[in-house]
Amino acid sequence: MEFNILLPLAGFGVGVIVGMTGVGGGALMTPALIFGLGVTPVVAVGTDLIFAGLTKSIGVYAHRVAGNIDWPAMRLLAYGSIPATMISIVILNRLSSLDGLNAAVLPVLGGALLLTALVVALRGRIAAIAARSAGRAGLIGPGWIVFSGALLGCLVTLSSVGAGALGVAVLMIGRPSMEAKRIVGTNLAHALPLALIAGAGHWTLGTVDFGLLGALLIGSLPGIYLGSSLTGRVPEPVLRAALATVLVAAGLMCIF
Repeated sequence: MEFNILLPLAGFGVGVIVGMTGVGGGALMTPALIFGLGVTPVVAVGTDLIFAGLTKSIGVYAHRVAGNIDWPAMRLLAYGSIPATMISIVILNRLSSLDGLNAAVLPVLGGALLLTALVVALRGRIAAIAARSAGRAGLIGPGWIVFSGALLGCLVTLSSVGAGALGVAVLMIGRPSMEAKRIVGTNLAHALPLALIAGAGHWTLGTVDFGLLGALLIGSLPGIYLGSSLTGRVPEPVLRAALATVLVAAGLMCIF
């Protein structure tokens, strides 16, 4: 893709939001590329997966050093997500035409955006339920965590959306005694290989644009840093409501 100044600006804007909220990377970047910058849907998804893997690696390293990763919980999610990701890539590979790939991606992207919006809007209630369950077994057992991981693998591979907000929700419900910082670290540790494996699968399909990827990284890295420093400056309910509204609008645009 020819360099466009709007690409690093889009990366910067999404990076700020991700830094402030911890969610919204793929959920905002992919629709912005499709509807704002005219990128083909399946290329937007494939490129965003590699983008997510590279940006998440920094966070995973920091959380690993701090001891904020629950490896058994991470592995439960991965037992479901990694095989599901590989199966999803095989299915996409059978849709040989670009039109077929786009037709498969758009409705799944729309559904994933709407589901993410719901989780973002209800995050406070999910946290309250988890807090009441702290010290007891999770509301879902290990088998359901694996199954949830499989659903995440399919969603992320087909849409690049879901690893953030949805992964956090699964961990909050499945491991209610886990500290918030360990939930974030564990979810990042799971999302990193998921994004990279799914992105590698898209690379084999020819749906990763490395010029686009570089332009997004130029803007997103300083954006994430700035957003992290602004955390707490804007009331969380306001941020959550605004993010959920944008996700619902983007989801409906994908579906209709």
